[in-house]
Amino acid sequence: MSKQPSMVGKTVVITGANSGIGKATSIQLAKMGATVVMACRDKERGLAARTEIQTLSKNPNVHLFILDLASQASVRQFALDFESRYRRLDVLINNAGTVLTKRDVTEDKIVEMFAVNYLSPFLLTNLLLPRLVASAPSRVVNLTSALHSSAELDFKDIQGKKHYKASSAYAKTKLAVVMFTYELARRLRVTGVTANCVNPGPVATNLGRSDAGLFGAVMLVTTPFLPSSEEGAAGPVYLASAPELSQVTGKYYVGKKEQPSSQASYDEAAAKKLWEVSVQLTAPKP
Repeated sequence: MSKQPSMVGKTVVITGANSGIGKATSIQLAKMGATVVMACRDKERGLAARTEIQTLSKNPNVHLFILDLASQASVRQFALDFESRYRRLDVLINNAGTVLTKRDVTEDKIVEMFAVNYLSPFLLTNLLLPRLVASAPSRVVNLTSALHSSAELDFKDIQGKKHYKASSAYAKTKLAVVMFTYELARRLRVTGVTANCVNPGPVATNLGRSDAGLFGAVMLVTTPFLPSSEEGAAGPVYLASAPELSQVTGKYYVGKKEQPSSQASYDEAAAKKLWEVSVQLTAPKP
């Protein structure tokens, strides 16, 4: 059995850290000695998860910050709160995600699933880049899904105003995550900050289980037969900690194995356009 790398002295931010893959990833990285910053929407659930993570990892350096990815104001406040408390950021893991049947719109007039799964992680990453660059070598790890391969982005209807279906809208957010990862890697190539994405594979989590539609029904039926969150966390933990990946960037992993992503995800012109649109959609309101 190989020895786990040490994360002592490293500070890691993990979104959606109170359940599923996020919590399992937090436990493993805390066991390796990292200071874990849990970025969670629900304070009560976050506090309960923090206690569990501290107990299981025997690491007291696990801290809870409130972050609602459906609110750009919350993302900006989280970044300010984090920077006021921590001088370094070694790993940012954009883990949180959701599936919503209804096309709900946030206070920022962004369709909620697009905001939570892609646009707010884009904003959060850019807000925290100064800390990541100052802490280099550092890493950004973005969670995506195999479903990205079934999607193509329509820049004329990026938020699904004309047509919204949960499964295809979800797939598009995960394609956006992959394209963002590759474009971020290109932009950060000389900074010492790496950016990679990981598909944890089908995992038994709460994702989609509150969805009243077909996706939720499928999750309720299949969840008992899926790998555990602990197994799903193996990929994110590997990308966050493996010494051999310190200079690897712009790659797509399935678990711990590098693999090609969809053909659409390698479209650099589309990735640049996605970046420009994302900057516009996250611009501070006057």
